[in-house]
Amino acid sequence: MNENDLDAASRPFPSPARGRLPAAPRPPRLHLLALNPTDSVTEGFLPAAARLGLAVTLLTDQPEAHERAYGRWDEDGAAARPFPALDIVPCAVRDYAEVISRIAADGRPTAVFTNSDHLQAQAALAAQYFGLPGKDWRAALRTKNKAELRRALATAGPDVADPVWSAELATGQDPATLAGLDAPYPCVVKPREGVASEDVVLVADADELVRRCVEIRARRPGAALVVEEFLDGELRTLETLGDGRTLHILGAFRTELSPPPHFIEERLHLLPAPPPQPHTDQVLAQLRALGVGFGVCHTEYVVQGDRARLIEVNYRAIGDQCDLVLAELLGIPLFEHILRTHMGEPLPDDLGARTDGRVRMEYVMADRAGRLASAPPASVTERDGVRLDYRPLRGIGEEHPLHRTNRDFLGVLRATGTDQGRIDTAVAEFLAAHRWEIV
Repeated sequence: MNENDLDAASRPFPSPARGRLPAAPRPPRLHLLALNPTDSVTEGFLPAAARLGLAVTLLTDQPEAHERAYGRWDEDGAAARPFPALDIVPCAVRDYAEVISRIAADGRPTAVFTNSDHLQAQAALAAQYFGLPGKDWRAALRTKNKAELRRALATAGPDVADPVWSAELATGQDPATLAGLDAPYPCVVKPREGVASEDVVLVADADELVRRCVEIRARRPGAALVVEEFLDGELRTLETLGDGRTLHILGAFRTELSPPPHFIEERLHLLPAPPPQPHTDQVLAQLRALGVGFGVCHTEYVVQGDRARLIEVNYRAIGDQCDLVLAELLGIPLFEHILRTHMGEPLPDDLGARTDGRVRMEYVMADRAGRLASAPPASVTERDGVRLDYRPLRGIGEEHPLHRTNRDFLGVLRATGTDQGRIDTAVAEFLAAHRWEIV
């Protein structure tokens, strides 16, 4: 175009075929379902989408929170970890019909994905609607619904899973009906679709069971609850990634919890590779019985002798920054692998992951309600083969109630290396050298 030809802008560019330039090709687009912003999405999946050349439509019922989160990230680190082309779209993401409608209005998607515990079935149904790879929505539902999980494992038979006693308090059902329950006390009561150990509590007898259910219902009106046998023993996790054909074991953690009656994760240790047997094979058999095998999955189980007894199956990546440090330690593009499975790409037969790394995740927790008056800033140090990465999770001056969940975390310390003894020493020295003061 001649810059002196003032009429040129109003004339179409010539084309041998139709007199117009062909439209630019639409970039492959990921439709990502989310509730609140999380580190897994902000630091894991969105940067991975950018590296894969994906544009992202983020469907959420909390658009303002995501706008704030990514605005801060742009200021702090976009150059180091760029985001993809990102559209944040308001959507009632808990309603699968609304999700499908929003996606359809945006044009055919390349992939539909979520890392939210609460949205796995919705994402699976949307992927199926558009003929895209995804999780079986029935498996997503039965792993989210803890009562259905117990029923499915019981149907699989004792050769697959040891039976776990459980009972369900249905939506709207009066907790007083549990007074005559023939439960194996002490037992555990929890929300049927709960997460992060919120409102999960150990009860000693029938009176406490009814009282705790009334308390939970006051916070969650009408919520369905599950009462389960208390599975005492060492708590472990199994992290898996599959494409429907190949199922890889990414790693396994040993988890230390707060003292009863609550169950808050205080620290996790990565177990040496390969994960211990016979428990690993037993967990995999139970996952197969549940229909789990596509995408990433975080499974929690208790070791009782030579038996692995499932606590719950979270059909998403392990959170609380464990997935971020696992990707770093394994030395693989973990988040890209996860997204690629939802784009229909097969996983390699060998991920090429390192096996000599060790991790300790240490969570600094509030022990009471109040305002955080002092705490150490973010820091990264490396000494004697141990890398310490401390990240605050609550700002100075913030005031919070005591939740008795991971919402009580003040900060997380990620300690990595190859020598567990040196890692433990470094963590102890860091904690002794710093103070967190709540007033």
